[in-house]
Amino acid sequence: MEKTLVILAAGMGSRFGGLKQLEPVGPSKEFLIDYSVYDAKRAGFTKVVFVIKRENKEAFEETISQRINGVDIEYAYQEMENIPIDMKIDRVKPLGTAHALYCAKDKIKGPFALISSDDFYGKESFEILSNYLDNKKGICVVGYPIGATLSFEGEVKRGVVIEKNNKIETIVESKVKKVGDKVTCSPLNGSTSFNVSVNNPCSMLMYGFSIDIFEKMENMLVDFLSHGNLETGEFLLPDVVDEYVKMGMVDVVSTPSTWIGMTYKEDLEIVKNKINKDIEYIDFGEI
Repeated sequence: MEKTLVILAAGMGSRFGGLKQLEPVGPSKEFLIDYSVYDAKRAGFTKVVFVIKRENKEAFEETISQRINGVDIEYAYQEMENIPIDMKIDRVKPLGTAHALYCAKDKIKGPFALISSDDFYGKESFEILSNYLDNKKGICVVGYPIGATLSFEGEVKRGVVIEKNNKIETIVESKVKKVGDKVTCSPLNGSTSFNVSVNNPCSMLMYGFSIDIFEKMENMLVDFLSHGNLETGEFLLPDVVDEYVKMGMVDVVSTPSTWIGMTYKEDLEIVKNKINKDIEYIDFGEI
């Protein structure tokens, strides 16, 4: 069975100040994407689809594509023209993560995983996700212990997972910070703050999907294009997943893996130090 890894890499990197998808972080100048492809291949994924901006294709082909073997590689382009209705959208900023995935739909023929290019997810997460896709037809969120994803710099935003028997009841987008042995969560919608344990799962944009998601996604995209704020609004993956959460159709699969993220330029040295200290060396001949 073909299992595809979709990597969202079309972000503009405005907060980072450049194309962070191709920023070297490893001892042999590996990118975060290299680690994801390496771990996904070992976990049984047979195809990788990069969702990128068309003008960045040459940079990807000259770097990442040159050192990947044993999996099929395709590119999809996040472009304003790739929408299901006939209209013109005049904006520079991409339409959001769900639109990025929609742009890759014709490249995907079976169950697939989705990740961000900006994050390190860990080999156990890909193994857990691969097993889920082999044995279940549905949607899952890979849940990381929230305490292990926090920043020493203060509050960060996280999707706090509230679940029962591994079925997600809700994901509360919140500003979070560690207070003592708990994590205080302040919901972005202004509702009452609450505490969770440091082991409570949170979503770090690592999903497993069946291909059936695209029919509902297209309907939601049409609604967004017809009624949403096309100047600054975004069509986001968490909003699509939330529709399935409301129907009780989303599982959370917990992972013991280390998560490392790179949002700001200041994160670069932290990521490099963590990679060089704790992460095994990649042999590019095995990617």
